[in-house]
Amino acid sequence: MSSPSVRSNASPALNEAQAVQQNSNAQRYIQLMLLVIAAGAIYPILYLRQVYQPTMLEVFHITDSQLGYLYSSLGTIFLLSYLPSGWLADRIAPRLLICFSLIATGVLGLWYSTAPAFPMLMLIFGGWGLSTGLTFWAAVIKRVTMIAGANEQGRFFGLLDGGRGLIEAMLATIAITLFAWVTQTKGEPVAAGFKLVVYLYAFLCIALGVVLGLVKGPQTAEDADSGRAARPHSNVLVDLKTLAKIPELWLVAAIVFCGYQVFWATYSFSAYLHEGGIGLSVVMAGTITTLKLWMRPIGGIGGGFLGDRYSKVSVLVIALFLAALSLVGLMAAPGIASHVLLVFLVLFIGILTYAIRGLYWSLLDRCNIPAATMGLAIGLISVVGYSPDVFLPLINGYLTQNFPGVFGYQLYFGYVAAMAALGGFAALALRNMLNQKEGA
Repeated sequence: MSSPSVRSNASPALNEAQAVQQNSNAQRYIQLMLLVIAAGAIYPILYLRQVYQPTMLEVFHITDSQLGYLYSSLGTIFLLSYLPSGWLADRIAPRLLICFSLIATGVLGLWYSTAPAFPMLMLIFGGWGLSTGLTFWAAVIKRVTMIAGANEQGRFFGLLDGGRGLIEAMLATIAITLFAWVTQTKGEPVAAGFKLVVYLYAFLCIALGVVLGLVKGPQTAEDADSGRAARPHSNVLVDLKTLAKIPELWLVAAIVFCGYQVFWATYSFSAYLHEGGIGLSVVMAGTITTLKLWMRPIGGIGGGFLGDRYSKVSVLVIALFLAALSLVGLMAAPGIASHVLLVFLVLFIGILTYAIRGLYWSLLDRCNIPAATMGLAIGLISVVGYSPDVFLPLINGYLTQNFPGVFGYQLYFGYVAAMAALGGFAALALRNMLNQKEGA
């Protein structure tokens, strides 16, 4: 006879617990959505040269060489910032770092919109290197790690990378529409159109920074933020020594190192399709590579969900080996008569590339990294994993210059295919290591 009473007393408590859990889940996904928008909005303002390079040369009155100096300084600051970025994310709440990064990047963008002289442009790009490298990169990765549940790491990082690509594509479409409206419909000079494009990104970054500062995450994440930020300052050399003894961390670094080079290879697809003996027109080659950009949401999000459903490491193994085989297939592209098959191959490589990018950071939760040094671990992996930014353009330039035409590109893609296969073996080694430890 007491059962109805017990059920009636337990039911409200159960419903309350479910409501709290649902509210927490909603908050976490809102946080993820804001991080996706932030990551998709903060970087395009740095890389407007992809679409507006001739306009930039005209507006800023600079040469191609000077533009190269700007981006060379940006890349150098990125490389130097990765490790300190992780150290900083262990000592200051990532949410606060992200807010600062967005607002600082937007304010620098407003200065950028005034078309300052070249020395001032160097300062702006240096500031962007710090605001998007030192205070943003590791903070975002760590924040996603914190808000994702134990069985959600794959989908959260997949949503981060795939969603970021979707935001970038949407913003780029809006920006080019605004630019065309100002310069063609209204007949204004290109400087006016470019200024409006910069305003779009700058004000969006500032607004997102304010919103992220006001919207707090789930209580557990906030507690973790506070605890990590308030922890005693340990010796960074001791922390690095601790991390260096974790073999899984070095295997993740190797996977990122190899997988990132596959992504770099896609930058050369347009030139290869046009100049590499395949004979596609500039418009056709550009259209195919633009379609590839829209594979980012499919690859990133799809790879993340597959990783959570089956195994993140196993999906990475398959994606890396398939990428290696697909790049070998692309080397044979001059002999492929069907343009439809060629388009399919390029898009398939795009899906694999973004699946790899969306998954490799999700491996961190299985690497037994101390929570207090998670940011430093992210910085350390980034230094190794993103070092191809320094040498891969040199390899590409050397091969395509000394072996002109199709052969130079084939050598380059062959090298990247070998790196993709090496990444696949590193992922296999990581899977075996994790299985042995978890089995024991």
